[in-house]
Amino acid sequence: MKKFFKGILHLLLFLSVLLMALVFFCAWKPEAAQQIAQMLYDEDDGILVNIVSAKDNGDGQSGPQGAGIHTSPGSGSANGADNGEGPERPMAGAESETETEAEAETEESVPAAYIPPEKSSISVPDEVAGKNGYQEIEEKDNEIEEEEAKALIESLDTGESGDGLSFDPLFYPYYNMLDESGQHIYRQIYANAQALNPAFAPIVPIKARQLRDVISAVYNDHPELFWLDTAYTCKRLGNGQCVEIDLQFNRTADNPERENAAFESAAEAVLSGARGFDSDYDKERFVHDTLLRDVDYVRSAEMNQSAYSALVNGRTVCAGYARAFQYLMQQLGIPCYYCTGYAGEDHAWNIIRLEEDYYNVDATWDDTGEGTYDYFNKTDQDYADTHVRQELSVNLPPCNGEKYRTAGTSAQDAGRRSSADAGFSEDEILRSLSDYYNECFDEILERGAGSYEFSKVLEGEALYREWEQAYDTETYRDEYLIEAMRSVGAKSCHLSLIIEELQQDRYLITHELQLH
Repeated sequence: MKKFFKGILHLLLFLSVLLMALVFFCAWKPEAAQQIAQMLYDEDDGILVNIVSAKDNGDGQSGPQGAGIHTSPGSGSANGADNGEGPERPMAGAESETETEAEAETEESVPAAYIPPEKSSISVPDEVAGKNGYQEIEEKDNEIEEEEAKALIESLDTGESGDGLSFDPLFYPYYNMLDESGQHIYRQIYANAQALNPAFAPIVPIKARQLRDVISAVYNDHPELFWLDTAYTCKRLGNGQCVEIDLQFNRTADNPERENAAFESAAEAVLSGARGFDSDYDKERFVHDTLLRDVDYVRSAEMNQSAYSALVNGRTVCAGYARAFQYLMQQLGIPCYYCTGYAGEDHAWNIIRLEEDYYNVDATWDDTGEGTYDYFNKTDQDYADTHVRQELSVNLPPCNGEKYRTAGTSAQDAGRRSSADAGFSEDEILRSLSDYYNECFDEILERGAGSYEFSKVLEGEALYREWEQAYDTETYRDEYLIEAMRSVGAKSCHLSLIIEELQQDRYLITHELQLH
């Protein structure tokens, strides 16, 4: 018996020495202490996840179509996948080959240029039929005799040269579609239009057939030239050589100071509201919604090819909507282009750049009923059966953006709540997974341990799928939950997630938490 107690004493002494050594080691290596704590904590964090969807796929089952989340109460654990097995790993040496193949496939799947659909495949929905009105640039070709040409050359100067002007390709893509000679004429035309000088000789030789593209490029790039009409005259020789360029101006050129003040005042009324938002996307939506609220589609509207008709008069056709939208976006520092083509008739809309991606926007067709997002931030594939670009617009960037793409339509939104109905302002909408993690962490830190719920709204199906995958693969745990539990001193967590799809491709995520 004495030997037994002596053995116990030696064991306790050994464990004490070992514990003291561990304490000194952790003091010397703090990172090791964190790793040990993580191991001990993870074995006992007791995270259970239950995900319930309030979405309806139309098949009688709730939950997103093809959802990747399959956990239920008690099925999740701190130790990883339910079956205890991790994902299958590629054989040694296969990883780089797989990545290379994936990269090649991605590169092939992204077109280097816009690929127009067949014009014959275009079909216009009944609710937007006839909402067009774009007028192509009209060239009035006027062939003159050599004697008249000589007299013109002697009497007519080049007006403003435009020398020294430069145009950023990110904001003025049409200028950069031209060759060097065309760009020289472009600068001259722009400068003379600014000076309200209607007639001048070309600054460099140019043929009549080439001039039309240059005039179109100036017109398409510059919605601020609202006094510039969509027709011009080229006086040329029999060989096509242009001798005189005659621009046409609308009535606003008669009193430019007054009309420009009215134009800038109307634009500033929109811009001042848009500047209150932080993100380019929120600014874009504000401008889109304001145009839909303040502008009426009127086929017979005066100067309906100009931004002036939309912003000042409030009555226009597709060209006016598109040029007003383009101008306002440009003033906000957001690249936005005037795009022309065919949509049952000649039509105009916009292409906008958000971050690194491009999207189609047709404010005219969205101005239906109370206003929709049916044609807002769409890909070329989304537009393939309703819109086809023509003329110089085929050279604009392809629209393949997904982050800010709106997938929902007004029909899909029927019966759904808006984010405002759910109690969220535009500033509270989350548009990245990192923002979501930060918001959840802050909520738990503020509320502490206990039982409670909080909600967040995500925007965009792409973000929702990313969120869904984070819970399916349990990466969310390391992103916010475990650290939040540690911060509030909780040892176990039961989390239920309730998903409701809102209008405008938004998702309300309600978190029901029990932290103990």
